[in-house]
Amino acid sequence: MADESTAFTLVLPVLPLDGEVVLPGMVVPLDLSDAEVRAAVEAAQAAARSESGKPKVLLVPRIDGTYAKTGVLGTVEQVGRLADGDPGALIRGRDRVRIGAGTTGPGAALWVEGVRVEETLPDPLPGQVTELVKEYKALASTWLKKRGAWQVVDRVQAIDGVSALADNSGYSPFLTTDQKIQLLETTDPVARLKLATQQLRDHLAEQDVAETIAKDVQEGVDKQQREFLLRRQLEAVRKELRQLNGDSADSAEESDDYRARVEAADLPEKVREAALKEVDKLERSSDQSPEGSWIRTWLDTVLEMPWNERTEDAYDIQGAKEILDAEHAGLDDVKERITEYLAVRKRRGDRGLGVIGGRRGGAVLALVGPPGVGKTSLGESVAHAMGRKFVRVALGGVRDEAEIRGHRRTYVGALPGRVVRAIKEAGSMNPVVLLDEIDKVGSDFRGDPAAALLEVLDPAQNHTFRDHYLEVELDLSDVVFLATANVLEAIPEALADRMEIVRLDGYTEDEKVVIARDHLLPRQLERAGLTGEEVVIDEGALRKLAGEYTREAGVRTLERTVARLLRKVAAQHELGERELPFTVREEDLRGLVGRPHHVPESAQDPAERRTAVPGVATGLAVTGAGGDVLFVEASLADPETGAAGLTLTGQLGDVMKESAQIALSFLRSHGAELELPVADLKDRGVHIHFPAGAVPKDGPSAGVTMTTALASLLSGRLVRTDVAMTGEVSLTGRVLPIGGVKQKLLAAHRAGVTTVIIPKRNEADLDDVPAEVLEKLDVHAVTDVRQVLELALAPAGAVAPEVSVAA
Repeated sequence: MADESTAFTLVLPVLPLDGEVVLPGMVVPLDLSDAEVRAAVEAAQAAARSESGKPKVLLVPRIDGTYAKTGVLGTVEQVGRLADGDPGALIRGRDRVRIGAGTTGPGAALWVEGVRVEETLPDPLPGQVTELVKEYKALASTWLKKRGAWQVVDRVQAIDGVSALADNSGYSPFLTTDQKIQLLETTDPVARLKLATQQLRDHLAEQDVAETIAKDVQEGVDKQQREFLLRRQLEAVRKELRQLNGDSADSAEESDDYRARVEAADLPEKVREAALKEVDKLERSSDQSPEGSWIRTWLDTVLEMPWNERTEDAYDIQGAKEILDAEHAGLDDVKERITEYLAVRKRRGDRGLGVIGGRRGGAVLALVGPPGVGKTSLGESVAHAMGRKFVRVALGGVRDEAEIRGHRRTYVGALPGRVVRAIKEAGSMNPVVLLDEIDKVGSDFRGDPAAALLEVLDPAQNHTFRDHYLEVELDLSDVVFLATANVLEAIPEALADRMEIVRLDGYTEDEKVVIARDHLLPRQLERAGLTGEEVVIDEGALRKLAGEYTREAGVRTLERTVARLLRKVAAQHELGERELPFTVREEDLRGLVGRPHHVPESAQDPAERRTAVPGVATGLAVTGAGGDVLFVEASLADPETGAAGLTLTGQLGDVMKESAQIALSFLRSHGAELELPVADLKDRGVHIHFPAGAVPKDGPSAGVTMTTALASLLSGRLVRTDVAMTGEVSLTGRVLPIGGVKQKLLAAHRAGVTTVIIPKRNEADLDDVPAEVLEKLDVHAVTDVRQVLELALAPAGAVAPEVSVAA
């Protein structure tokens, strides 16, 4: 232990050591080129001339300009030249010295007072200290042997003193300056030896870890080198085998290096692992094995998929609205809903809510409406507005579930599903995919494609969609899915529940004229090889084409009629029969495209109208092609030749048959009140017929029409030509609400009807009807069938004398 009573004071010149530490017992060479070192040595030499003995200096570590509190008394053993020829001095560390106050002395060196620290240990040494000495020597020997310093091992083993053994660790190159200062300032020899032992133990542990890591790395490198060599040998063997079998050189290079392609491709980690497994199988498979061809096809498909390709959304909502308005006339409510959809996606993206829990939110819009109203082109406009790629997937007639999910690779000619092929075709992981005619999907023994679409269209599930062919997870959550359908009821309920239904109910006549003028006519002029200066179709001709030549919800037939007209003009000009430019007017249409096919009832001769006889009423219906007018005819059989009862014809469904029974029962029970000869209904058979008998019909909304037709037949009063009606009738005569009011009113407007009767409870649906249509229609909302009869039946004197009641 340190015995301060035996310590004495020394006055020594300071030799600073920048970033270096010298412990007692160490011999170090110092460069005298340094001014401070030279000054300290010269001062020590000057002081030694007046005293006996070697020059003495105080070796003090200096860290960042700060001197340590403890230094080492050093003696200058020799002054001469170092190995590089520079002047130097050999100094040996002797004892620890506590640094005191500064003082004066000869030369330019800094002189300080110091107190020598004396150290004493009990004799003999305790057993714990002896064991510590053995442990340190064993650890030091181990470290020295690893470094190959065998000659130093014996010198360390020969050191007996605890203090000298601890200070010997100052030679260790792995100790930091702070660790050496800690050893210097520890004056207790036993504590210092414990500290040196711990430092050496920690270093050996770190060295073991480093050696283990280096060994693992080397083994990995060796394995890669062996694998590389073996693969090259395998390629050489295969090449020789192909040459022996007579294969061509091109066959020898039948495929690219799939391993290199997979490693170079930007693939998700799990996809990369699956691809590398398949590459391993390919390399092990025989050239004659069909499995090699299947694996190559699969790898080509995976490598062609745009796993990390995405287009940046350009959410310009005002610009999107302008695009929709420019590309589609009318359909204001539909365009408004699409604009809302885009605006919500933009705000979610701006606020960092685009991806939540690994999934992207967003509705799947289903555009439902009759053919030709622009459902597919609306999908293209959505992609245009978002700045995304657009892909159309036709689902009409698809009956195989594998068309959606892909085929298992066990089958010959297996392919991924249509969804995966659409993404591959788009070259982007976030395209707009239009699932066209989703209501035409069928099912048979090969499965139900609609059921496979459930996962595709569910935002909560499609982020982990797994195609049967790829068998790796595919994130579909960023794909914008749009669906189109003609009939909502034909879509399976579970599938329709995953989509937001947006109805397209058809165009008004004014909208058709605008579409024909701005979109259809320019396109067909180009296809016919004409220009807008050569052929002009005035608005009156377009209106007649839309109203009398094509009665439809959409504009496809209108476009075909315009195309036919332009072809006729082009042919006449080539034959020299017509000069250009030419303006097509209403009176020219009959000579160019024939007679009108849909003349309104109001424009026909009164005697030729369907409602020119009692027992015929005009109803309104909704079909897959939109709204349409529906005529109901009723007749009474001769009591002597016909059997009593009710006969229904026209391919009617059960609901419509029940509506006829209800209408007949109501008139039988309330005939006297309505002043109708209901006695005829007891003995004579009643026949109700719906024309267009080949078309299936069903639904309750023809109830008031059948009641009106029967009342007209019994009373002999004609049904007004300009009146059409819709509504379900009850046994008490109440008029109940129905669906499809907008489509039915558009159909009435197209047919030239001016007065429409609807249920009172459907009055709120008039808000969806275009204003220009409501202006031309006189709509009556009724609650009772008596009101219907009062509005629809003409006065009794209006019966044409030359037309008899059908019997």
